[in-house]
Amino acid sequence: MTKIHSTTVIAIKHNGKVAIGADGQATMGNYVAKSNVKKIRTLQDGKIITGFAGSTADAFTLLERFDEKLGAYHGNMKRAAIELAKDWRTDRYLRRLEAMLIVANNEEILVLSGTGDVLEPDNDIAAIGSGSMYAQAAALALKKHASQLSAKEMVQESLNIAADICIYTNHNIVLEEL
Repeated sequence: MTKIHSTTVIAIKHNGKVAIGADGQATMGNYVAKSNVKKIRTLQDGKIITGFAGSTADAFTLLERFDEKLGAYHGNMKRAAIELAKDWRTDRYLRRLEAMLIVANNEEILVLSGTGDVLEPDNDIAAIGSGSMYAQAAALALKKHASQLSAKEMVQESLNIAADICIYTNHNIVLEEL
């Protein structure tokens, strides 16, 4: 899978709720270009939430294509994700895009990459970006030992832990919940 620097995005499904969050830092090379980028979007009238890591322009292109696929497949998120991944891998233009997506609805979380991957994560936790492993490790521990927390609270705390460790992740966190 492609290693994307410059952000942390995490989604957690827990106790019937799905939450996704991301930090707000955008870097260019070795400096912070912007500290409050919104990397979380809702689609399908709020039924699907998405997060992206990587090049912002590339991610927006992919989100537009994903939204088109959702329309073509009547809101079927998994089918739209698979069709986007096929196009992303085989289309000469899309293949050059450098981004990753997490998409989620009430039933599932999926990770999409330019290598054709559509992954359903273990433990109902998905993370992408440079701080993803820190956030994922925190989320796994929280889910195992602090199950009284909500999905949204787990996302918040996981991102805070990642921001404390990863230089490409900040504490300007945006969260959405279904």
